[in-house]
Amino acid sequence: MASDLVNIFSTDKVYFAELIRQMLADHHIHCFIINKQDSAYKFGDIEIFVHRDHVIRAKMLIRDFEAH
Repeated sequence: MASDLVNIFSTDKVYFAELIRQMLADHHIHCFIINKQDSAYKFGDIEIFVHRDHVIRAKMLIRDFEAH
């Protein structure tokens, strides 16, 4: 299963990763958020992963979401 997951988006803002997660869920795309930020200094990224079958659709939805 883990090999079927693809990183489609990274950000340094937790709230934006959650907005993306909710938007994908609204379109029936399940995703996983991996927070790689340091808890003390807040450097690093939050990464969003989806199943490889949903990569293209998820990237298109994120692109449209960022444009608005």
